[in-house]
Amino acid sequence: MSNNDFVLKEKEGIKYYEDRNLAENGFKHMFTTRVGGMSKEKFSSLNMGISTNDNIDDVLKNYESVLKVIDVDKDKVYMTKQVHEDNIIAIDKNNYSSLDYTLLRENGVDGLVTNVKDIALFCYSADCVTLVFLDSKKQVAGVAHAGWKGTVKGIASKMIEMFIKKYGCNVEDILVTIGPAIGPCCFEVKEDVYKVFSEKFKSKYIGDITNQISKEKWTIDLFKANEIIIKEKGIKDRNITVSKLCTFCNEDLFFSYRRDKGITGRMATIVKL
Repeated sequence: MSNNDFVLKEKEGIKYYEDRNLAENGFKHMFTTRVGGMSKEKFSSLNMGISTNDNIDDVLKNYESVLKVIDVDKDKVYMTKQVHEDNIIAIDKNNYSSLDYTLLRENGVDGLVTNVKDIALFCYSADCVTLVFLDSKKQVAGVAHAGWKGTVKGIASKMIEMFIKKYGCNVEDILVTIGPAIGPCCFEVKEDVYKVFSEKFKSKYIGDITNQISKEKWTIDLFKANEIIIKEKGIKDRNITVSKLCTFCNEDLFFSYRRDKGITGRMATIVKL
C-alpha cells in the first residue's frame, strides 16, 4: 500500500496523475488535475464538468484534449451522472452508445465496470474520492465516485463483489487506486455525519478515520475509510495505491467544491482496457 506510485505526469500541456502499478499492468488511465485546459476564471482551466456553469465550448475543448492524451475515441466514452449513491452499471457491447457531450447518459449512477476493450469509463470529482479497480488477468476495469455518502454505503465493497461474482475475478488479482480527495486536514463535519461514520465503522476503526477537533466538529479521513473497506474485502496491501493528495489544500492542482464554495470545475477519473 503506497502513494509513492501515484505520479504526476504532463503531456501536451495537460497535467494528470497516473498509478505506476496500473500502467505497468497495461491499463490506460488518468486522474486529471485542473491544469492544461481552456476554461476560464473559477473554472480555470481543465474543467471536465459538463453540468457546471462553465462555457460548454471550453469544456468540449477540454474533453478533446484529454481524449487525445489518453487515446480514446469520443464515441467510446461512458460517463456517470453521480448522485452520491452506490449504484453500479456493467457496460457491455449492447448497452453503450455514442457520446453526447451535452447529455449524461446514465442518471443516478456512481460506478461503472466493463470488460469491453477500448471503452473509456469516466467519473468526476471536486473533493469526493474516486476509485479505479482493475484486474489484468480477467481484463476488467471499473471506476467509482465515493463521496462520504458513497463511502458509508460501501460502493468500493460493492464494486469488488461485482468483479468477483460477475466476472469471476480472484480477489488477489484486483488492483485498486484511491485518487485525490479532500483530506482529513480539511474535511470537517458536524455530529450528524460523525454518527453515520461511527455506526458504519464501529469502535474497531472509528478512531482511525475520525478525530474530534472541538465540541461540535470532527475531521474524517475518506482515504483511510475507503482503504479499510477495500482491505476488508480481501484486497492485498501490495495491490492498493492511496494518493493521499488533498484537493482542498492543493489549489494549484485541484478543484475543490468546499474550498470554492460550490462554484468550481470538476476533475475526471478515467480508465480504459
